[in-house]
Amino acid sequence: MTDTAFEIAFKNAYGRAPEGAWAAPGRVNLIGEHTDYNDGFVLPFAIPQTTRAAVARRDDGLLRLHSAAMEDGVVELRIADLAPGATEGWARYPAAVLWTLREAGHDVGGADLHFDSTVPVGGGLSSSAALQVVTALALTELYGVELSRQDMAVLCQRSENRYVGAPVGVMDQTASACCTAGHALHLDVRALAQRQVPFDPEAEGLVLLVADTHVKHAHADGAYGERRAGCERAAELLGVPALRDIAPADLDAALAALPDDTLRRLTRHVVTEDQRVQDVIELLDAGRTAEIGPLLTAGHASLRDDFQVSCTELDVVVEAALAAGALGARMTGGGFGGSVIVLTTAPTAPDVAQAITRALPQAVPFSTAPAEGAHRLW
Repeated sequence: MTDTAFEIAFKNAYGRAPEGAWAAPGRVNLIGEHTDYNDGFVLPFAIPQTTRAAVARRDDGLLRLHSAAMEDGVVELRIADLAPGATEGWARYPAAVLWTLREAGHDVGGADLHFDSTVPVGGGLSSSAALQVVTALALTELYGVELSRQDMAVLCQRSENRYVGAPVGVMDQTASACCTAGHALHLDVRALAQRQVPFDPEAEGLVLLVADTHVKHAHADGAYGERRAGCERAAELLGVPALRDIAPADLDAALAALPDDTLRRLTRHVVTEDQRVQDVIELLDAGRTAEIGPLLTAGHASLRDDFQVSCTELDVVVEAALAAGALGARMTGGGFGGSVIVLTTAPTAPDVAQAITRALPQAVPFSTAPAEGAHRLW
């Protein structure tokens, strides 16, 4: 069904009607943080908040981009001029997707795109991945390009790595493209093997809350890249392809073999976080969702102390939620700001939400549930 207001916004920007509209969700990573670029395991789910794109093709070699959230009007780019580093601001994300599609040999031409979004920007909920995936889905469908959802996610990751310059893993794009409602997505990043794990907290009398601290982060900054480089260096020194190849039983020996504390901390987080993913899946498969709470909290402690990607505001929200009776809480996303996910029982949810806002007034929690991945609207 056509959204009249959304269609009108496209017409106001471009003076014609769109050919269709698509949506791609943000995501919450239930567990498995900073494991994706270590060839490990992750367990994200899609959230109801989406980025939408109304799109129409062009035949004049132009890519035109407009966002309801921006005041810069229509951004006009020549496809022939697209190259890494050639585009600035938010427009580089959809431009990157078109450039990467064409570089991969897909016959995709110009387009007019109008975006709007309910995914918080900079909240650790993958707003950039949602923007990329909705662009890729719209362009491939309009131009008749056959691409599996996983291949689409890998292409979007490549576009962010090479065009935007952010050394992200493939989890965010895969979650946005491939998740299904009522499930978390178990992704083995090395094999790109997927399994939809049933995950319905509400059916068990539980509530998932997300609290955005409104502390902004940027994946392209040096801190994220430094940690990835540190993980790669640790794997090299340990003689393994990636840190996912260190078994938990061998962790102590691996730590003893590393030359400095920074590499030891990074390694300890990745190995134990991979194990937490497996432990959470085992509990979900057994219908024991409430018991994953301590694993979420342990994951936060590891991100805070070993990986050192938390911040004061994230820690304050986690501590307030736990003190108010939450079953578990942790930062989600790349860190240095962003959001916290909280698992609580339905009766305690109002008290937990109130405690979070009292501790950090800008963090107003909202409830969420696993939603569908990217799809065409009309």
